[in-house]
Amino acid sequence: MTHAGVREALKPCGSRRSGGLRRGVTFAAFGLAATLVVAGCDGGGGSRESYGASSLPSSLPQPTRARLEAAGLGDLPVARASERVDIATPTFSSPTEITNPLFPISDLRSAILSGRVDAKPFHTETTLLPETRLIEWTQNETVETRVSQYIAYLDGRIQEAALDFYAQADDGSVWYFGEEVHEYRDGSVFSTEGTWLAGRDGPPAMIMPDVPRIGDVHRPENIPAVAFEEVEIKTVAKTVAGPTGPVEGAIVGRELHDDGSYSDKIFAPGYGEFYSAHEGDVEAMALGVPADSTEEPEPSELDALSLTSERLFHSSQRREWRRARLDAKRARIIWESYKQQAVSRWLMREGNRAIEALVTSVRSRDQAKAGTAAIDVAQTALDLKLRYRKPLAIDLGRAALWGRQVVVDARDGDLEAVTGDGAVLDWIRGRVEHGLSAVDTTRVDAALLVLGESIADQDLQTARKAGARLINTFEKSHPAS
Repeated sequence: MTHAGVREALKPCGSRRSGGLRRGVTFAAFGLAATLVVAGCDGGGGSRESYGASSLPSSLPQPTRARLEAAGLGDLPVARASERVDIATPTFSSPTEITNPLFPISDLRSAILSGRVDAKPFHTETTLLPETRLIEWTQNETVETRVSQYIAYLDGRIQEAALDFYAQADDGSVWYFGEEVHEYRDGSVFSTEGTWLAGRDGPPAMIMPDVPRIGDVHRPENIPAVAFEEVEIKTVAKTVAGPTGPVEGAIVGRELHDDGSYSDKIFAPGYGEFYSAHEGDVEAMALGVPADSTEEPEPSELDALSLTSERLFHSSQRREWRRARLDAKRARIIWESYKQQAVSRWLMREGNRAIEALVTSVRSRDQAKAGTAAIDVAQTALDLKLRYRKPLAIDLGRAALWGRQVVVDARDGDLEAVTGDGAVLDWIRGRVEHGLSAVDTTRVDAALLVLGESIADQDLQTARKAGARLINTFEKSHPAS
């Protein structure tokens, strides 16, 4: 959940990460083996209340005052232990049955959040993976956790990808057991800062109380110098504007960050983290399923938009600009028609940007920008189709679009962009592998292997061919029987 810079303010408390880039990647073990005792802190960084096992036998060990100070957190106005609801040691009889409506990871199959960061478009995809992870969180005691994948894109390029681990306690509270973080720069992993694991680096952290009440305080992350934040519940029973209509029963938490700043976060039933804002940066729920799923017919404009953007992609890459101009005009007409019945204002904003970029790039005959804009229009159409189709079908479509992006970036001679495209494809592979036949999975792996080798060899011609192969592979893949 940590996202360098922006990440600390906007990180979705419980949305991140898939099994990509695990081949050959060694995750950093931060080894924070400082002694832990149960401790509470007053608002001014003054005296702490410490309890031994005899007075609070069922309490989770907490970072000591010395450890907070060593991490530069000694002056944070954190709550007293008596104000916190995450001190008692939880029990886990059915940890993977996460039914808490304000953090419904077990049911939230796919979610899209959208917004802006550093005045640039920000887009995230959160996907529940089918596998679980066993974590030894205290001596000789393990818990089975659900695994969620999170990918964040800043201005259309991968910024972060990670895996998050969650479990629900018997009282209905949801707990965070760690994350494996990959920060990207210029298409490559440059940091795993923020990675932590319960038991190895510190205690698990409460992501969501069973029944949040005004004044309750909990720490969604509790590893000083790695990932640390504290939340106080400020509002309950709030009605918020959702992607497809009003959502009742939301809560607002005021989050204290490790730099002393605050931000408000909204959590809504059926969605989990719903809205975050911090110093001009915003991340909001754009669409989530099954909360926004519908049995209504899919609008015909979405398929028309997909087909037109595909045609425009090919005409722009062949530099057939007259045809491309006609297709760009048609794409705009289709989009304007769809907007009359559209949902999710955040995806509408993304679509508006993509259409304008498409028209501008075709007008200027910019092959690379026109190709990317056509892909972005198709991506918006796919995101909107999530209401009507299974997440597996949407992810296969996304993978094919990233194959197109490989073709565009390789033709443009941009090795860094191709490297980032390959990283995204590897992560999406982690989402779809369980739903494909063994033969199709092998085809996908073979194509990704060729792409990876071409990137390592800086062979962009082969990378472009690999991208074309991936497009064909994902478009023709079939679900497992």
